[in-house]
Amino acid sequence: MNLIRLFGDSIYGSKDGVRVVCRRTYAAAASKVKRGGKGGGANDAPKASTLSKEIKSSVVVGANVLKDDSDPKILLDSDYPDCLWHLLDKRPALSELRRKNIETLPFEDLKRCVKLDTRARIKENNSIKAKN
Repeated sequence: MNLIRLFGDSIYGSKDGVRVVCRRTYAAAASKVKRGGKGGGANDAPKASTLSKEIKSSVVVGANVLKDDSDPKILLDSDYPDCLWHLLDKRPALSELRRKNIETLPFEDLKRCVKLDTRARIKENNSIKAKN
């Protein structure tokens, strides 16, 4: 019966038999899925990890990209390059860089200022062209 509902008007009857013409449709069961309310159910509880604490603290779980390899081990902080620790530092926005004196900016900030200014000009030119 569910198959008939799923295909709907794709099933045609005649005296000789039933002819089924398949077409791509959405699953009928997907519309009947019950959504959780405010209270939450037993399925909402976080699942306990199957990995031991020793493995978690010594291996980067899920960082392996090769089929036959194992996950890489966590090294000491001194084994990583210094630039790694500055990747998440907040860098100044274009408005802050424009307020500062260009002659006193460090090279990295000056390079960033030029890059952001060029990007802003390109976006402005593109929006002007899109309006015309």
